[in-house]
Amino acid sequence: PGGQRIGQDRIMPIRVPFSFVDVFASEPLTGNPLPLVPDADGLDEAQLRAIAREFNQSETTFLLRPSLPGATVRLRSFTPAGAEVGGAGHNALGAWVWLEAAGRLDHAGNLAQELAGRVLPVEVIRPAGKPAEVWLDQASPRFGATVGDRAELAACLGLAERDLADGEPAQVVSTGAAHLMVPARDRTAVDRAAPEPARLAALLRGAGGEGCYLYSLDPVSAGAVAYARFFNPTVGIAEDPATGSAAGPLAARLAAAGRIPRQATVVIEQGHALGRPSLIQVSVAGHRIRVGGSGLVVAEGMLTVA
Repeated sequence: PGGQRIGQDRIMPIRVPFSFVDVFASEPLTGNPLPLVPDADGLDEAQLRAIAREFNQSETTFLLRPSLPGATVRLRSFTPAGAEVGGAGHNALGAWVWLEAAGRLDHAGNLAQELAGRVLPVEVIRPAGKPAEVWLDQASPRFGATVGDRAELAACLGLAERDLADGEPAQVVSTGAAHLMVPARDRTAVDRAAPEPARLAALLRGAGGEGCYLYSLDPVSAGAVAYARFFNPTVGIAEDPATGSAAGPLAARLAAAGRIPRQATVVIEQGHALGRPSLIQVSVAGHRIRVGGSGLVVAEGMLTVA
């Protein structure tokens, strides 16, 4: 790994191709921007983390040869702070959007990805005259701890206790990544949130959660079921515009609470506060949770790495 040695003491830098994919987007410069590095097997761990830090997006995804049977590709994703994340969200969906756009897939239909030591099903649909649509299976829902101190939770988010929904505790839910689902009274409360990162990170760690998904059930878009913002100070993400690894747990929670049918496909909207509106589709069928959407390859380039 690293640069190629020329002579005795000169290192020739290597050139690493990359693309940017706008995920959960139907037009450029919306959705969640994902830097993606294909054919990354020659890069070492330190280089993967350094490249993610260089791009400074919520996550950067690297495509590698699979190490587990049945997988088409292995994905690794890192935050700018160097934390590796294993949830199947925009980081994974964007990779499949790129694979399809680059002509790397022999066929559509049922495929599989290796992610955080698991092999998870992927479906790629090629509708006529439209961008490919990708559906990712997530892990079965796991419902964790609730947060009883509403006043502290609200303060961590820069809100008053009255801004949180009555009668619904915040709860950690995981479909591969454990995030704290926090119901707000309404959309204006969601928009008003201004988290204190260190304080929120301490609360999340105490509850066994990684990030915080603040949501209300009064979305902007017709047909959506929830309006959300995602904060993840535990891995150095101030705010993310579209988070599939949190939208899946939210749909699972809404289904368990009877807010949506136990078998349904719903839309969760996110990203308005960042000027990048995003629509995330989630399919719920009992314990099977799938996140779906499309995206666009909006940039390509070459990175010099020593």
